[in-house]
Amino acid sequence: MKTYLDCLPCFMSQALRAGRMATKDEKKIKELLDSVGCMIKDIPMDNTPPETGDLIYQKVRKITGVEDPYKKIKESNINEALALYPKLKQAIKNSSNRLLTAIRIAIAGNVIDFGVGKEFNIIEDVEKILVQEFAIFDFKEFIYQLEKAKSILYLGDNAGESVFDKILIEEMGKPVTYVVRDVPVINDVTVEDAIRSGLDEVAEIISSGSSAPGTILNLCSDAFLERFNNADMIISKGQGNYEGLSNVDRSVFFLLKAKCYVIANNLNVKENDIVLKVINK
Repeated sequence: MKTYLDCLPCFMSQALRAGRMATKDEKKIKELLDSVGCMIKDIPMDNTPPETGDLIYQKVRKITGVEDPYKKIKESNINEALALYPKLKQAIKNSSNRLLTAIRIAIAGNVIDFGVGKEFNIIEDVEKILVQEFAIFDFKEFIYQLEKAKSILYLGDNAGESVFDKILIEEMGKPVTYVVRDVPVINDVTVEDAIRSGLDEVAEIISSGSSAPGTILNLCSDAFLERFNNADMIISKGQGNYEGLSNVDRSVFFLLKAKCYVIANNLNVKENDIVLKVINK
């Protein structure tokens, strides 16, 4: 997905938000904003938003000296999600369609996103999404590919959301490789976050080899690309992964909540709609 004009002020907001997370030094934050502003004026609009996000967070790390500004927030989100875990497992047990409920729960976790700057309430959002209609609903194809799949590549998104991903992985009952970011970026899940979420109990955890807040294939490691090309089924969580992979030439399932106008417009849905979409089935 290309960059839209609406993305440009979002980039600046992300830089300011991350800068304030990292430091109280106003001079450093101003330096960060100046640097990002100068960079944005030269970025190609054909680039995907996560490519620019990667550059922004490189500057955050360099200028503030803080590698993981969202570390405490991620820990809090994971703990909150883990506290909900027994209740969510019970919801699946009581469901007439366990797999669909697990997909809804995984999508509900996608609200834990500091990249878009919107407030969220995990408990309230889960309750809403458990009964919300899908704007795009490729569930039959999901079942078809899942039944055939011997290996699943699951592209994680945010920390905390990772606990919700664990629930879907448990319900699918197939060998899964769970992919995380190579280094901390926004509140995206890293190896450390995934282990804290319990993903190591249900999946093999690997890094994409990229520091971008989304899966950009030309920035990923050869080891990841081999997994990506050979996986029987790919599940992609969240907006950043959608931005990076929406035009790839292979089958991918996107599970997300459309949290901004740009993504919603690209998907031809409304803001706050939930989506289970497959491309190149």
